[in-house]
Amino acid sequence: MKKTFVLTVLFVLPIVVYLFFASGVTNFGKLPTLTENISDLPPAYNDVSLKGKITILGFLGRDIELKKGNAFNLNQKIYKRFYEFKDFQFLMVMPKGTEEKVSELKKELGGLSDIGKWNFVHVEENEIQNFFKGLQTNLSLDENLSTPYVFIIDKDGNLRGRTNDDDEGLKYGFDATSVADLNNKMEDDVKIILAEYRMALKKNNSNRDK
Repeated sequence: MKKTFVLTVLFVLPIVVYLFFASGVTNFGKLPTLTENISDLPPAYNDVSLKGKITILGFLGRDIELKKGNAFNLNQKIYKRFYEFKDFQFLMVMPKGTEEKVSELKKELGGLSDIGKWNFVHVEENEIQNFFKGLQTNLSLDENLSTPYVFIIDKDGNLRGRTNDDDEGLKYGFDATSVADLNNKMEDDVKIILAEYRMALKKNNSNRDK
């Protein structure tokens, strides 16, 4: 009996503790809002909208060949894990003139997964700059209108992130060049925001049933 108890403590208890803490972030955390009411894309691009979707927003810029690694990292580490969730999308804001390069990238991504929720919009340069400024982050676009960082936008058009990240403090975006950042931080934060909407949906359904 004593031996059984010791074995239980040694092998079962650590698993229970791990599951408790692993699930705790997703079930009880809430992702802070860093910028409220981000303006949507101009009306000319209204075939894709931030409203009503949980959006992973990115800016790959003109030199797509140099940013393919970022796209593949995002596809493998984030997109493939969450694209089956309803109202989830990727949105890459691209400079006009990159249509052919984007078409090539989409073909390559399509060989890895269903890319139905990868969206690319081609926008005038000044509109990209204004749209990015509207995020009100501590980051900037480079001369090619790109940034390695991607952003989580909720269904109401609010930018979500971290206010007390261990490494950065205020964390607006996630570095797509860093597999560690995507695996250890962004994946958790996407889980949190999806859990928020699932719990809100359950609450609404419960209220209707009463």
